[in-house]
Parts: sequence; C-alpha cells; structure tokens
Amino acid sequence: MKHLFIAALCIAGCLQLAAQEPLKDWANFGRYQEANASIQQPVKAVFMGNSITDGWPVADPDFFTKNGYVGRGIGGQVSAQMLMRFRQDVINLKPQAVVILAGTNDLAHNDYAVTPEQTFDNVVSMIQLAQANDIKVILCSTLPAYQFGWRPELKPAEGIKALNAKMKAYADAHNILYVDYHSAMKDERDGLPEKYSKDGVHPTLEGYKVMEKLVQEALQKVVK
Repeated sequence: MKHLFIAALCIAGCLQLAAQEPLKDWANFGRYQEANASIQQPVKAVFMGNSITDGWPVADPDFFTKNGYVGRGIGGQVSAQMLMRFRQDVINLKPQAVVILAGTNDLAHNDYAVTPEQTFDNVVSMIQLAQANDIKVILCSTLPAYQFGWRPELKPAEGIKALNAKMKAYADAHNILYVDYHSAMKDERDGLPEKYSKDGVHPTLEGYKVMEKLVQEALQKVVK
C-alpha cells in the first residue's frame, strides 16, 4: 500500500510539472504572426526558408522592400517545419509567387534525422500546396557547403548535389522555374567560398547579390 501511495505521488508530481511547462511551438508559428497581420500592400513574392533566407532581408533590406517581397525564413528550420507553417506564412499572404530554399538543415540533421527522400517529399508538398492556391513556384537549389560548423563530422557536399539533382529533375518534369545557386556559387570543393560566406554556409552580402540576380531573373517571368 505504501508503494502505491508513493507511486501515486510521483505521477501527480509529473502531471503537475507537465501542466506548468509551456507547449513548444515546434514550427515557430509565432515568429511571423504579427508581421503577417500587419501586411497591407499586395505581396509579390514570399521567400520561404531557413537561416539563409532569414538573414537575407537583414543583409539587403532594399531588395525586399523595393520589389514587394517578404522574407519568411527561420534559422535552424528543417523542411518539415517549413511545410507545417507554409499555409500561415505563404498561402495566407496571397503572394503571386513563392521562392522555396530548403535542405541545408535536413542534411545537417537539425532537430531530427531525415532521409533525402523525406526532404524531397516535403519540398514537393510545399510546391503542390502553392500550386493548389494559384501561387507560382520558384524552386531553388540548396546552397553549396563543404562542412557545417555545428556538425563538423558531416561531409554534406555530395548529399547536397544529390538533393539538388532530384529537385531539378522534378522542376524540369513539372515546368517549374528552378534557380541554380549551387553552380553559380560553389568552389572547387563544392563548398561555399570565403568571398560568398564567412562560415561556409551563410552568405555575405556579396553572396546574396549573386542570389538576387539569379532569383530576380526567374521572378520577373512570373510576377507582374
């Protein structure tokens, strides 16, 4: 009887702790809620992605404001998190186009282990959601990276190329505009050179300028 009483107390204590602990916003829906609600002018394009996209409006805000673009990148996110918030942060803004840039954190195994096939499926799901809502899609290659500073044991260069090949093949087969950042920015190791990145993953302003030229050429074909 004493053991049952102690067990009951332990369970009650665990339930109390669980009730006090705030629920985790895994996809970070809260990040852009206020910004989304404050948008008044028509959005020409939404840039969906991870920290690479998150840092873009900070590095070159004029590129976004003068063109009617909005950035919806969140640092550290994997493609599954982007897919979860795609309706809130893309579809509900009713843009003419969406620019999808994903894959880096999946290959780095951020938050959980995911196969390249699952990453690809998540990207395809975002594409299909956009198309179902009459949003034009610009699919971007994952940027080159020879090594991830937070996962130095990984060698992602070949995995990035394999994922990009799958995405390009899908884009070609479904008449989707594909922007090849990788070919334009890689070095001899299939990494990101220092002139475009200080840490081998996140672009400098010069790196973003290369990306802007390429993605702008694609957006001008679909955005009025």
